[in-house]
Amino acid sequence: MRYRPQRTIASPAQVTGRALFSSVPSTLQFLPADPGTGLQFLRTDLPGAQPIPATIDYVIPSDRRTAIEHDGVRVELLEHVLAALSGLAIDNCLIGVSAQECPGMDGSSLPFVEVLLEAGLVDQSEPINPIIVTHPLRVTSQDGRQSIDISPSSEESISYSYALDYGPGSPVAAQYSAITLAPEMFVREIAPSRTFVLESEVAALRAAGYGQHITTADLLVFGDAGVIGNTLRFMNECARHKLLDSIGDLALLGAPLMGSVDACRSGHKLNAEAVRVLRKTFARRVVSAPRRAA
Repeated sequence: MRYRPQRTIASPAQVTGRALFSSVPSTLQFLPADPGTGLQFLRTDLPGAQPIPATIDYVIPSDRRTAIEHDGVRVELLEHVLAALSGLAIDNCLIGVSAQECPGMDGSSLPFVEVLLEAGLVDQSEPINPIIVTHPLRVTSQDGRQSIDISPSSEESISYSYALDYGPGSPVAAQYSAITLAPEMFVREIAPSRTFVLESEVAALRAAGYGQHITTADLLVFGDAGVIGNTLRFMNECARHKLLDSIGDLALLGAPLMGSVDACRSGHKLNAEAVRVLRKTFARRVVSAPRRAA
């Protein structure tokens, strides 16, 4: 069976902002790449640094975000960038980043999507080589409260759902989001959904040095009465953002996935474990060693 062509961008694109956690200025440069390159990050502020494939092989533990590292070079907060690329079905791209952390922008994938669409998308000469789910899998957290169910799909597609429930008394209401991933649906329904945090968590995050420049206008902060100083883009924006995170983290497979992913209360750690299980069970071919994109 011949699948859809691999895809890259037609011309370079750039976006600049401040890092969400470290608050430093950060610029992303998206560059076209040859078929088979995959998605790779390159620290442009470190002379001699080599591209790091955005695959599970290079993922390291990181609090509240996804990070990769190779030979002491690290890139953090990848998930929103990877979600934008995966949501647009971009398979090959070199992403230069001028700091350790990618820019946070408005806490969503939309700013990245906008510059990628402006750059243009182009089909390439080789087809994708997807990872196809052939039987059900279930991954759970140690306490059993978080789960990801992965199952086959009757279509040549990937669908996601996310059930969010922080329990009674949480200012974030229980909510649900689902999508069959296609670029136009991702751009409209998922990409605009923003990062959120509880007001009760803010003081501890600031004390740890995180988000010193952030205000309630920059992302969603939930107090007892709801969102503070901001307005929801969707009634279930939090569930949509967690689904966005899932799309970004599952891109760490290094190849398109065909199947169904149903997550309940999962986060980056469990998402990464699901990728490891998928790779071990169904992998065909992925980019697993750094190589410079053309």
